[in-house]
Amino acid sequence: LPLSCLGQIVNCIGFPPFDEFTMEVNPEDIVENGPAYLHGLADLGVNRVSMGVQSLDDGILRWMNRRHDADGARAAFKMLRAGGVRNVSVDIIFGLSQLSLQTLAATLDEIILWHPEHVSAYQLSIEDGSALAGMVSAGKYAEASDDQCAEQYLLVCERLREAGYDHYEISNWALPGFEAIHNSAYWNRTPYVGLGPGAHSFSGSIRSWNSRHLSGWKRTEEILSGDEEREEKIMLGLRTARGIPASLCSPETVGRLVSEGALSVIRLQGEDFIRIPEDRFFVSDDIIDELV
Repeated sequence: LPLSCLGQIVNCIGFPPFDEFTMEVNPEDIVENGPAYLHGLADLGVNRVSMGVQSLDDGILRWMNRRHDADGARAAFKMLRAGGVRNVSVDIIFGLSQLSLQTLAATLDEIILWHPEHVSAYQLSIEDGSALAGMVSAGKYAEASDDQCAEQYLLVCERLREAGYDHYEISNWALPGFEAIHNSAYWNRTPYVGLGPGAHSFSGSIRSWNSRHLSGWKRTEEILSGDEEREEKIMLGLRTARGIPASLCSPETVGRLVSEGALSVIRLQGEDFIRIPEDRFFVSDDIIDELV
């Protein structure tokens, strides 16, 4: 997005300075636009950058049709630091059948040496209608097995834990004090506003979304029932290390899952909270389904 357009948006919002203003970028955005782009972002109030590195293996990057290579990602991170960005989040991906543990470990080890403040790791998903879905249907790509994905995820957990990152949400790790304010708002069900075509907003009991048309778009609303609000609190809260109040769930179900090691109980502010242990995060959907 050209700085001139971004500046118009910031001027319309008119709430600076921001506690957190994140700009999502790809490495080529930084390398191609240079230091002047970074200075322009800072002038607009951007104080956090989230960069989609995905992998530091050129073969994996080519397979994903990324426009950057590993050297481009390295150069972009150096430019961010040289440009004064002191809060950087790096995205990586796992769950590829051709991704070996050695290749994933090499990416993790190098990124840890960069010492970004935040790391997000996402499992490859195959969306209906995508080119990858077509490859799977045609027998040109075999999906990674659940065991392979779990093994890769646990490697990510292990490496980042050893490096001092807090695993504060299923897909997110941060150095102490650098948890994403924006992302955390979704899991805490904090009200938020989405602006523009296709954007979603949330007011506490009402979800709304705009149509995707570039002009003449309309907003659709959904009023959540009490049961739906409870389900959301369970589903979103159990993604986090903090967990949820145990009172939201059946005591019998909680007791059984605790005895099975699928939940742990902690005491927060005089109340029992339940959370999913890190070694069960990978199967969290099954645990959440039982509680809901």
